[in-house]
Amino acid sequence: MSDRYMKIAMIGSGAAGSVFAAYLRKGGASLCLVDRYKAHMDKVAQEGLTFVSPAGEECLTGFTTAPTAESIGIMDVVILMVKATQTDGIMPSVMNCIGDGTVVVSLQNGLGNDEVLSKYVPPERVLYGFGTIGTELPEPGKCVSKPESGVIMRFGAAKKSELSDRVGKELEGCFNRGGCETRFEPDIRPFVWKKAISNSGYNTLSSLLRLKVGEFLDTEEGCELIKSVWREGCEVCKAAVGVDLWPEMLEELPRLKAGFATYYPSMAQDVLIHKRQTEIGLLNGAIVKYGRDCGVQTPVNEALTRMITCIQANYDKQYNKQ
Repeated sequence: MSDRYMKIAMIGSGAAGSVFAAYLRKGGASLCLVDRYKAHMDKVAQEGLTFVSPAGEECLTGFTTAPTAESIGIMDVVILMVKATQTDGIMPSVMNCIGDGTVVVSLQNGLGNDEVLSKYVPPERVLYGFGTIGTELPEPGKCVSKPESGVIMRFGAAKKSELSDRVGKELEGCFNRGGCETRFEPDIRPFVWKKAISNSGYNTLSSLLRLKVGEFLDTEEGCELIKSVWREGCEVCKAAVGVDLWPEMLEELPRLKAGFATYYPSMAQDVLIHKRQTEIGLLNGAIVKYGRDCGVQTPVNEALTRMITCIQANYDKQYNKQ
């Protein structure tokens, strides 16, 4: 299998899935986009995908599309980009495009995605990681990439094998050729934990405080709140995987202030705008779960998890001055 001819299914081809697929297509991969957003899928199939990045705007063609994975055939690589809370629900249909040699990849937010996928395929065929890329889908058939500087995609193997190494390196090459600086990491766990801990701070606090990230970080109270969330997460990470991330997390504050000052992160959009279920269980909730397993107390993360869970169970009852 050459990376230039890998057959890849992108399961969940909204904003992030479409951006990731665009980089892979530019790198030479054969892509099938799977999503129930019919207008978007039809536009891509008929006219191609308009991809907007710092390098400019271009139209990428050659994609196939489908509403589900049930009849797209066996793929070399299947990438999950649905919300992590939807993985168990969608995997029975996704199994139709997974063969004995298919590698399944999670580039979803949160902790524990590798464990979920390992219920369906052997861990030797599971890769997981994340992208540090702002994404938008302003209209059907058009996606926008707003990458940070430096490495913007990292992933690694749930369990090292000859197949996972080969496919991981091929995906790394494909992303890099497409303009997405990527690293296939020997040990992805510290990177996944760092991103999850970071998200558990600014995503959740922005949702609860109803403030953009920069607005609450401009206050002493906001900075202390996010540090309290991160401190617990770092303590759990140190107990779970033996890595102390606290010094690195403190360096995140200036980056967040600079890069997310006017931004409502994804969970805040879920809570404040769309009134839908969040990924709280894969972020703060996962820190609580792993903390219990490791004997580490996480009272701040547990309180935040309960608050978001309560809010999303009662959207229809919330105060509305109108």
